[in-house]
Amino acid sequence: MTWNRACKEDYDAWEELGNTGWGWDDMLPFFKKSERLYESDAEDQFVNHSYFERKFHGFDGPVHTSYPALYGTSHQYWHGSLHSLGVETNRSHFSGSNIGAWTSLTSVEPSRMERSYSATAYYRPNAGKPNLVLLTGATVQEVLLQSDKGAWIARGARFTYQGQEHVVHTEGEVIVCAGSVQSPQLLELSGIGNPEVLEDAGVQVKVENSAVGENLQDHPLTCMIYEIEPSIPTIESLRTDPSAAKVADQEYQTSRTGLRTTLPASVAYLPFSHYLPPDDLAQLGHSMLASAPTTKSAIQRSKRDSILLRRFTHEQNLGQIEYNFDLSNYSPFYRSEPGKRYATMMQMLQYPFSTGSIHVPPTQKEEGRRATVEDKPVIDPKYYEGRGGEIDLQMVAKAQRFGDRIVRTKPLAGIVVKRVCPPERDDGEEEDFTDWVRDHTVTDWHPVGTCAMGGKGVGDGYVVDERLRVHGVKGLRVVDASIVPLQISAHLQATVYAIGEKGASMILEDWENGFA
Repeated sequence: MTWNRACKEDYDAWEELGNTGWGWDDMLPFFKKSERLYESDAEDQFVNHSYFERKFHGFDGPVHTSYPALYGTSHQYWHGSLHSLGVETNRSHFSGSNIGAWTSLTSVEPSRMERSYSATAYYRPNAGKPNLVLLTGATVQEVLLQSDKGAWIARGARFTYQGQEHVVHTEGEVIVCAGSVQSPQLLELSGIGNPEVLEDAGVQVKVENSAVGENLQDHPLTCMIYEIEPSIPTIESLRTDPSAAKVADQEYQTSRTGLRTTLPASVAYLPFSHYLPPDDLAQLGHSMLASAPTTKSAIQRSKRDSILLRRFTHEQNLGQIEYNFDLSNYSPFYRSEPGKRYATMMQMLQYPFSTGSIHVPPTQKEEGRRATVEDKPVIDPKYYEGRGGEIDLQMVAKAQRFGDRIVRTKPLAGIVVKRVCPPERDDGEEEDFTDWVRDHTVTDWHPVGTCAMGGKGVGDGYVVDERLRVHGVKGLRVVDASIVPLQISAHLQATVYAIGEKGASMILEDWENGFA
């Protein structure tokens, strides 16, 4: 439920890639339109660093945002430890720069202490409208494309509901909002994609576009685990202590307070230059310039990489690494010991060079049948692979050292007993986290880019144009995180709502002008 924005330069990079109208100045009105901020008072700002700058927020949008009503014990030490390491508190982290330490907003309606999201914010207030029908439990099998004088037009969708197959037709547009995993899956099942992928899946090729399902970018996540003082309450402790869980549940149900209302709020975004000298950064980026692109797809990739390389310079003050400290064990690799309490230093690489892919499985090739939506797509994030993957690995490993320094710096260090994952070294040597990072990286659940926005046509290396229309098909758009052409230094939630607001504005505008 983290609610934040990336740096101004991140959105300007989308425009630099050829997407007019998608820079920071164009996106800001839609960020504000989607948000309803509940302001923190002066006391909370002083105690918990819950700062904001009014002109960069919305106050009457559908998604409710607020600072936590209850902070974990560790949060009172977060800013002090970062200050000791030369990291200042950012009092306006929604203004186009998220650099520094700050306290995170959340998408929570504070009077009820309930999550605010698309169902409560957008659907419920409009559920009674006669022109809106929401069919839950229905699964779209494909978008129906009709050939008309050599052009493909989206005419509807085939879907299943309660075991029966149905077809719905439209004379308007079909809008795909299935997310970075299933939007490319649905396009491929509809015949839009790389011919080799489609043929292996038994799907008729209608629109050739090898960019569909490619360009997957995530935020690779590592979790260092620390044993903390056993007296500190954590959410994790409620899972192993039924009596404590019952008390917490009752407190939440009766007064909307207590441990069930705590959320991660201790955040810092830092540039590599904060802990690496300029010469080291230049050397790390040099290898990316060694090979020149030759194909059109490689040239498009080169444009993206040139932006990433530019961020290696000392002058670029961008959030290349996110640190997020919270109570409880978040690691899938470490099993908590009974009776002990833990905290996690989460670290996420924000601008990866390495990219992966998401495609329908090769069922025709392997099983002799056509793929369906029930066949799980093949997700290959390719962390630390390909051109630039080694740089990603080195930067994450080096950043890991600084993350460990944060936890070992007072006052935060005062609640820590020891690091348990990876185990602490006792020889006094500087640690090399490279192998540990390679073996313990997981997803931060921030996938983007699989229906990337850009270009003017099918052969330009992108899936949708700057108005989110699928290349090569009339009447079909994609409006979700998959259209993001270049990863951002932020959790995705606020940006995805802004994309939705901007996409809705474009659809209405085109419809009124007869361009749909």
